[in-house]
Amino acid sequence: MSEHSDQAAGTADPATEAFVAHRNLLFTVAYEMLGSAADAEDVLQETWLRWVGVDLAEVRDQRAYLVRITTRQALTRLRTLGRRKETYVGPWLPEPLLTTPDVAEDVELADNVSMAMLLVLETLTPTERAVFVLRDVFDFPYGEIAEAVGKTPAAVRQIAHRARSHVAARRPRDAVSSDETRAALQAFQHAVETGDVQSLVGVLAPDVVLLSDAGGRRQALPRPVVGADKVARVLSAGLRWIRTETELSFEPVQVNGWPGLIIRFGGETDTVMAARVENGLITGLYFVRNPEKLSRVDQRTALSR
Repeated sequence: MSEHSDQAAGTADPATEAFVAHRNLLFTVAYEMLGSAADAEDVLQETWLRWVGVDLAEVRDQRAYLVRITTRQALTRLRTLGRRKETYVGPWLPEPLLTTPDVAEDVELADNVSMAMLLVLETLTPTERAVFVLRDVFDFPYGEIAEAVGKTPAAVRQIAHRARSHVAARRPRDAVSSDETRAALQAFQHAVETGDVQSLVGVLAPDVVLLSDAGGRRQALPRPVVGADKVARVLSAGLRWIRTETELSFEPVQVNGWPGLIIRFGGETDTVMAARVENGLITGLYFVRNPEKLSRVDQRTALSR
């Protein structure tokens, strides 16, 4: 893109200006659809290559046109990702993002890019996911969504209704504040650091689910662990062993718009942890250890609607 970005007068050409102006939105759309920052970046590169070949004089709404290109590219990649996930070693989790503070301030956006929500979106078909994201997250008109996904507006309305019902049945029912999530994580961290198993059980919901994603690259739990007692025992045993081997530290951060933790062993980033909290208790724990998914944790990512 760089060779297009500067003109003789020192200003960007119209295609570049439009792409840069909407880049954060396009990345957010792609990431919401894919759950992978690396794949979202590839989609943006493909979007750019197609965008520079467009006659801008024929484009009525540049934002909608760019989103349409991004959606089509993301749909193609989403189907490829589905095949890759079939051979993935162990549980698959979305690639965590350390987000800028403004993401947390937009509560609706933060809710929609949370790790818990991205896992719900994983249960939709590619077209359902695209329609839900464009309609319910970004509020695009049905007509524009229809052009992006290659369906009629009437069909898109039906798909949106079906996807919305599916998501509503699986997402947390009660609104949770960042402060409530942060308090639960602080209690979790204190219990882990002190080795207090009973305190750890006390901050976990009875039906808590622990998922650990290492992609076969590091040691991880091969399947979900369910139940407060089981999760507490697994965490206590694992961290007790780690503590004897190396220094353990926690850093509170914003993960996908919500409070999370970076866990380091001997000063090296090992895990990014996100949590789902309901009624003050942790109902979901998500540990991402796959090094390929931790490449962006040294930078904050801007998302936008």
